[in-house]
Amino acid sequence: MSNGHPFPDLVGAATGVGSLPGTDAREAAKTATGALEHLPFLPELPARGPGADMIGRGAGLLVELFAQTEPSGWRFTDHPGRDTKRAHSWLGEDLDALEEFTQGYQGALKVQAVGPWTLAASIELKYGEKALADPGACRDIAGSLAEGLRRHLADVRKRIPGAEVVLQLDEPALPAVLAGQVRTASGFQRLRSVDRQVAEERLRELIRTLDAPVVVHSCAPNVPIPLLRRAGVAGISLDFSLLTDRMDDDLGEAVEAGTMILAGVVPSADQPSGQSTAVSDPAGSVQGVRTLWRRLGFAPELLGRRVLVTPTCGLAGASPAYARQALSLSARAAQSLVDNPE
Repeated sequence: MSNGHPFPDLVGAATGVGSLPGTDAREAAKTATGALEHLPFLPELPARGPGADMIGRGAGLLVELFAQTEPSGWRFTDHPGRDTKRAHSWLGEDLDALEEFTQGYQGALKVQAVGPWTLAASIELKYGEKALADPGACRDIAGSLAEGLRRHLADVRKRIPGAEVVLQLDEPALPAVLAGQVRTASGFQRLRSVDRQVAEERLRELIRTLDAPVVVHSCAPNVPIPLLRRAGVAGISLDFSLLTDRMDDDLGEAVEAGTMILAGVVPSADQPSGQSTAVSDPAGSVQGVRTLWRRLGFAPELLGRRVLVTPTCGLAGASPAYARQALSLSARAAQSLVDNPE
């Protein structure tokens, strides 16, 4: 039950999760488009500071809600301030750079934004507690984000007319939100868990209003695959090393329902020499994906169409050289799923 926008039909595709190291938008756009033929992405460069980080960029996308940094982190405020302006400015700079390196591009293109539950778990209300503690605030954040994302998607399409835009919602905090593991602003207690039905409904409402296929990414353990599928996602992006056998059935049902799986298998930080299979053997890095596919009983020839390859998480903490290498390794690993599915 998606929003009517299926994931683009890609074969042997790889993409990045979102963040890259450094502060140079043009260099990042060149890397994200040069290494990834089938699904390039709009990079995020958190090293630039508040407003370029995932939460700051997400806050900058909100419509008629504003946030600024305090010593404790991000907090809602009555008026747009320096941090909001900075977030807008950096996003514009990143889009300018991507536009430059996608002249004449026709095909799928991914953009990322933090999801409503991770935003609510990360930004404090004016009186100091996290917005997640207030159901009304959670509803307002989701509505405001939906409007901001509609505008963002329209801007991307205007700049890159040949793009078939895929939106990735980053929800690293969602498992903690559902499990009641998000700490209060003081850090001494935990906020009450959000009802799974409420979490699903809020995501469904958001996804339904967006004119693009939506992927949810979470590089945390216990990604709620059935909840995301019911909410209408076209794809689920996760760190493959955190999967457990208990999740086999959920993954199998998702694949059967047409959900694209974005498998994070390439390490997202520089590896000590000789310690990473992915670096020396891209095909070997997806051996676990092949094994799972066989275990689930799916036809081998479907593997390269239904699974994309990504790094395990964002690459902001990697060296620039390794970030480029990780993306090209992901692309080679994805092609190996087509060439040698078994």
